[in-house]
Amino acid sequence: MDTEMVAQLSSWGPIIILVLFFYFLLYRPQKQAQKKREEMLSRLKTGDAIITLGGMHGTITALDEKTVTLRIAEGIDVVFERSAISAVDSPEQM
Repeated sequence: MDTEMVAQLSSWGPIIILVLFFYFLLYRPQKQAQKKREEMLSRLKTGDAIITLGGMHGTITALDEKTVTLRIAEGIDVVFERSAISAVDSPEQM
């Protein structure tokens, strides 16, 4: 290799390292978390106890592709977007 090629490689080296850094420490974990969340949302079913992004706890009484109806108290049902669900409140978490 001649000195010109080595100089070009040494100038691109830090940029390549930064790209790899951002991929493995930022982009990849975010994609994995997004995939896990989409899987959780697709497995929702009537009767699941859930927590919304706003912190409201409730039980699913009805759901369709975009919305979820939650019973938050006896006789009080509230409709939320499916994307507003933060987590399924399962006994294993406690």
